Amino acid sequence: METQRSMRFLENKTVLVTGASGFLAKLFVEKILRVWPNVKRVYLLLRASDSNSATQRMHTQVIGKEVFRVLKEEQGKDFDGFIEQKLVAVAGDISYEDLKIEDVNLRHEMWDNLDIILNSAATTDFYERYDVALSINTMGAVHMLNFAKKCRKLVTVLHVSTAYVCGEVEGVIEEKAFEIGETLKKSNKLDFEVEKQLVQQKLNQLQQLQASQQVITTTMKEFGIQRAKLFGWPNTYVFTKAMGEMCLEQSKDDLSIIIIRPTMITSTYKEPFPGWIEGLRTVDSVIMGYGKGKIRCFLGSPKLILDLIPGDMVVNAIIMAIGAQEKKASTIIYQVGSSMRNPINISQIYNFSFRYFTNHPLINKDDKKPIKVGNLALFKTFTTFQIYIAIRFIFPLKIWQLKNKLFSYGDSKEKCAQYMKKLKGVLHLVQLYKPYVLFNSIFDDINLERLRQNAKESEDIEAFNCDPKCIVWEDYLINTHIPGLLKYVCK
Repeated sequence: METQRSMRFLENKTVLVTGASGFLAKLFVEKILRVWPNVKRVYLLLRASDSNSATQRMHTQVIGKEVFRVLKEEQGKDFDGFIEQKLVAVAGDISYEDLKIEDVNLRHEMWDNLDIILNSAATTDFYERYDVALSINTMGAVHMLNFAKKCRKLVTVLHVSTAYVCGEVEGVIEEKAFEIGETLKKSNKLDFEVEKQLVQQKLNQLQQLQASQQVITTTMKEFGIQRAKLFGWPNTYVFTKAMGEMCLEQSKDDLSIIIIRPTMITSTYKEPFPGWIEGLRTVDSVIMGYGKGKIRCFLGSPKLILDLIPGDMVVNAIIMAIGAQEKKASTIIYQVGSSMRNPINISQIYNFSFRYFTNHPLINKDDKKPIKVGNLALFKTFTTFQIYIAIRFIFPLKIWQLKNKLFSYGDSKEKCAQYMKKLKGVLHLVQLYKPYVLFNSIFDDINLERLRQNAKESEDIEAFNCDPKCIVWEDYLINTHIPGLLKYVCK
């Protein structure tokens, strides 16, 4: 394909973005409006009761965010009119057929005009209720695909998945699609229809027992983990995302499908400005916990690679993938990460975090004194086997021993409860990151590398940079990412 054409392909196009209030979706929408101000229209699917509520949510949770600052400056006094002309807030829900768009005229307008659909709607909670995760991450992909099939001139459907659908495997992870019914435990066969039936049966049982909402939530979360581990996935999130990919492959018919699998998404590298981020994402919880003096050790081999990729690079990869997609029926997967071409390990992340918080310590809110972070001697690292033993046996044993010791010393119930809360928090953090601190693989990105090579001759290639080799991790973490966390997340 001609690379120049790929850089102009969104001119006068109509786009639908699901999950429009999410971090990645906002970056995508901002980039489109800033680079292609002559885009015809962008529909934003938002959970809302009606169009007025959806519009209000669009203004507060999307364009009202700091990420649109540069676009506002460029548009000046014309910004509000520009947004009104280009963006349409759509009340809907990807968990339902026709995306729960109740306005019939609006549905037909979208079916007549859509060129591209970006499906970024997802629940990313690792331990979400199974019924909720299944309805969004799996059924959502099905509903989006069915909606796409009704579009009269649609060119491309792009689905945002996650690189960690691969589960806890080792080695080089290739950019290949799942086979229908494939599992990570070869002894089991996965049937999506059976999973739907099991979820409904479980909910019916709980309702017959008149279980409280809390009991239903806890039971459905445990059920999700149980089903995920039965088939070889570590948590409900990646399990339901993997099933979503399978459903797309099974039912795509003659549509052109792109699946983007990003790794751990971090703050923006350059666009629209460096360091913008929403929420503590993956490794950020550990970095900020360390800076606050709450984390004195981290279970992980010092050479273990954590695959980080800035959010704007993921968006640039999405744009390049859409521009390069052929109109014929096909599926192509792009893994977007850094482990293959510019890996960073736990030891480096610790060292950069130590340097930052030593030079720019956080202030304790109680005594107003600078928080001193631990030095390298306090940062414990372990082999993969030791990590497994700690998670499986030592941590639960220590909690049990400490609980008995506290009560034997006659400490108050309140004090014991505080200790137990802290210990359970540590254990939860360890369990949360187990799939990553035990993850000994790297992600191949040969498909994305082909796009980068094809685009090298384009004079606009810098505007769509998604090459992790250009990242100097020391500079990025110390001068961009950690300051971004403090400014935009921790305030």
